[in-house]
Amino acid sequence: MSLLLVEKHGHVALLTLNRPEVMNALGATGDGDAIRSVCESINRDQDIRCAILTGAGRAFSAGGDVKSMLEKSGAFAGAGIDIRESYRREFHALSSAIYNLEVPLIAAVNGAAVGLGCDLACLADIRIAAEDARFGVTFLKVGLIPGDGGAWLLQRVLGYSRAAELLYTGKLIGAALAAEWGLVSRVVPTAELLRVAFDLAGQIAGQPPHALRLAKSLMRHGRSTSYDAVMEMSAMAQALCHLTDDHIEGLSALAEKRGATFRGQ
Repeated sequence: MSLLLVEKHGHVALLTLNRPEVMNALGATGDGDAIRSVCESINRDQDIRCAILTGAGRAFSAGGDVKSMLEKSGAFAGAGIDIRESYRREFHALSSAIYNLEVPLIAAVNGAAVGLGCDLACLADIRIAAEDARFGVTFLKVGLIPGDGGAWLLQRVLGYSRAAELLYTGKLIGAALAAEWGLVSRVVPTAELLRVAFDLAGQIAGQPPHALRLAKSLMRHGRSTSYDAVMEMSAMAQALCHLTDDHIEGLSALAEKRGATFRGQ
């Protein structure tokens, strides 16, 4: 069974974590390659302008597979040096692949997003939560630390204090508090989650695709790069955008008081 189901709806790719029997837990050998392959395919496909990530069944993702941890199997097998390499090959690979998606990513969070599952949601550009969603950074509860980059990521999403509170207590929070803290941008009825995600994805996919990918790149660099560096990147990216047909189409549509049709040219 494929870890990640991929469906293309026009310019939008729907990515579904597909291990509902274990609440979409991760940690099997090959998980890193599976997700990296999908993300690289999306980056190559210039027809895709936005992606949605969600989970099959009753959870977004329960994080690392506890059964595999207890059995010392999959990514958790072997000596310490083996586990370190497994983390690099599996968890770091999948986190980096999702983080480096060139198109905007919406996490449509259904049910539990715990541990690695919470960090996966935080890798998205935008997070929408179903009413039954709950979030937790529960690594310490099983004697672990965030091994997937969450210590870097979570505080950039939530700020240091709230990220530290979630990590150090291991508590779960519901969708309403997640929205209050800024972990998600909105909470919607569970039955409406994918509809709302697709509506938002459609608005994003209506933007000029090359400029959209450049805008995401600038947003990501803006998290950790200096002001001067981002200004220089912006100047170079803007120069490219000025030479596109989509720029002329946007100007013409504005002048003619009509909707623009962007073709990625």
